[in-house]
Amino acid sequence: MLSAGADVIKTDIDKPFEKAQMGIEANYFVVRHFAVGAGGEFWTDRANSFVMSMRWYPVDNLFFRLRGLTGANDVAVGLGYAFPLSDHWKLDGIGDFYFRSTQFALRAGISYVIR
Repeated sequence: MLSAGADVIKTDIDKPFEKAQMGIEANYFVVRHFAVGAGGEFWTDRANSFVMSMRWYPVDNLFFRLRGLTGANDVAVGLGYAFPLSDHWKLDGIGDFYFRSTQFALRAGISYVIR
């Protein structure tokens, strides 16, 4: 699965369009409901990060996500939902909490599932 997304709301953003955070990720499903992945996070106001991640789907479209961000030296845990658009495309909505920076973000993105 290939994913891309951007933060729509984040607790450290004071003004609209002041800064941006977006990411890309590739995930491999080890088993039907568990995926591991890697990608990148890109910020306009600080260092970019390499990301290692895991996703667990307790039910088909609801998932929990854990990510380690190396450039930001942070760990994020999130809860998301993948709205199916077709057999291959999904619209993602994700809420993430960043432990080191104690920030919360809501992210919107899109995923392509390779079958």
